[in-house]
Amino acid sequence: MMAKLETWRELAQQLRVDSVQAAAAAGSGHPTSSLSAADLMAVLLAHHLRYDFAQPHDSHNDRLIFSKGHASPLLYALYKAAGAISDEELLSFRRFGSRLEGHPTPGLPWVDVATGSLGQGLPYGVGFALAGKRLDRLPFRVWVLCGDSEMAEGSMWEALEHAAFYELDNLIAIIDVNRLGQRGETMHGWDLASYADRVRAFGCHAIEINGHDVEAIDRAYTEAVSEKGKPTVIVARTVKGKGVAAVEDQNGFHGRPLDDPAQAIAELGGERRLTIAVKKPDRRPRRHEFPSGQLELPRYEPGVRVATRKAYGEALAALGRARGDVVALDGEVSNSTYAEIFREALPERFFEMYIAEQQLIAAAVGMQALGWRPFASTFAAFLSRAHDFVRMAAVGRANLCLVGSHAGVSIGEDGPSQMGLEDIAMLRSVHGSTVLYPSCANQTAKLVAALADRPGISYLRTTRAATPVLYRRDETFEIGGSRVLRCSDADEVTLVAAGITLHEALAAADALAADGVTARVLDLYSVKPIDEQTLREAADATGAIVTVEDHHPEGGIGEAVLHVFAASEARPRIVTLAVEVMPTSGTPDELLAQAGIDQASIAEAALELVRSRAGRR
Repeated sequence: MMAKLETWRELAQQLRVDSVQAAAAAGSGHPTSSLSAADLMAVLLAHHLRYDFAQPHDSHNDRLIFSKGHASPLLYALYKAAGAISDEELLSFRRFGSRLEGHPTPGLPWVDVATGSLGQGLPYGVGFALAGKRLDRLPFRVWVLCGDSEMAEGSMWEALEHAAFYELDNLIAIIDVNRLGQRGETMHGWDLASYADRVRAFGCHAIEINGHDVEAIDRAYTEAVSEKGKPTVIVARTVKGKGVAAVEDQNGFHGRPLDDPAQAIAELGGERRLTIAVKKPDRRPRRHEFPSGQLELPRYEPGVRVATRKAYGEALAALGRARGDVVALDGEVSNSTYAEIFREALPERFFEMYIAEQQLIAAAVGMQALGWRPFASTFAAFLSRAHDFVRMAAVGRANLCLVGSHAGVSIGEDGPSQMGLEDIAMLRSVHGSTVLYPSCANQTAKLVAALADRPGISYLRTTRAATPVLYRRDETFEIGGSRVLRCSDADEVTLVAAGITLHEALAAADALAADGVTARVLDLYSVKPIDEQTLREAADATGAIVTVEDHHPEGGIGEAVLHVFAASEARPRIVTLAVEVMPTSGTPDELLAQAGIDQASIAEAALELVRSRAGRR
């Protein structure tokens, strides 16, 4: 045993030395945050982690998440100690073109999620642990290294509450309580009981230890692994900058390399060349698979009134019956988003995340990292609460579909707090995202199926009100496409809309026809990617475009269309109609009129545009 303890201590010192060297080579980084957790990670790597670095995507592997992603030098030092990367690659830390970025991303095969934004690693861990328990049904464990500063984030406590509720005894969080944050002492300093008491209050098992005592660390990990029915949180008292006297427990050294790395390395005992044969996972259990079948999407008769949110729920249930990898998550509004249809049909693959939108997105991200295809739904307005998780999901190359219902003023009497009016802009701004806004139940069903294989972050915006089915049951809809619903050689203006305002635009076109003005109507159901070709054809034919949307003008459909023509020498006249007032409670018709996006307002704007162009000619 003594030899084993000495190996762990030596490995911890090697991790410290390598962390110092990596930051010194880069001229930046967080070595002091890495030094504090070196003993914790040395014992984990050498004795408790079950992971095959040659097969990082093996479903049987344990998962290691650095929620304190700024301690990336320590993570990369672990990879070197496991023989996964070389000394040369370690010293490429933070250089342009290196895989070893300042904060870890899945550009490295051993990194499952990007955690550069604090407060996210533990919520992701809940997603992994849920998948392990309920979907994969494998005995792997999820280890999450957390910083004490990020415990001020509410998302960490959302994670612990959900982990306790779902009895995730396969989740082990390790809080590196090194007392110092970026600018001084953390909220609770070294008061370990303040963390442990809160952890227990949330229903988790807590263990307080000295985070530099490798024997105590080993005992804590052994206890955590044997705990049944609840997650474990190890609260470890550590010293920031441990092992280097010049920076030990000293404020002002966060996020910067050491001033004298050579002296620090000497003080740590010099370089080591330990390589750890990390234990492999038990591959005997088979990963659970849910049955798949033939896809039979719901079909709706043209003219009947069906809310697209209901079509989403019915289509998702059909998709789930056809594909065993599809899972659904919801934020306690499944009777409004209609995700309840999936829950009733496939309860084993439905996950209630309650009113915790950050955990909703994080759980979906964790599940998709293990090969599942999540659809996560809530009110469109509430997704704004989790925007940072959506942004980081894109950084982490995640593949998932978000669904926002109750979008815009057309929801009616609930008022502006419940109206998603920023969601299109928010999701359009996400790197590599897809944003779809169907207007019809048949269209919705086809787009739900299309999103199941769409890479990146996808967003489907659904409407509360029941609206007429516009398209035949056998029509297809491509992502990146649009659909022209009214068209003639005599068209004088193009009305571009989607969702609820498409129906208003169609009514406006009828009103315009009565005034002798012929309008083309374009259903821009794919907001991103956008159908530039059809828009340009409409512009060439009519020379005038009116966009109309149940959304704020900033970042919505109007700006998406304007962007198409931004670099064009010959631009059409474009008028954008959007919600520029602060809405109130009222009926949908009253609120559409108040916002100036109802059929009368559309017809008036189009007529004025046509007349102004005629006057200029």
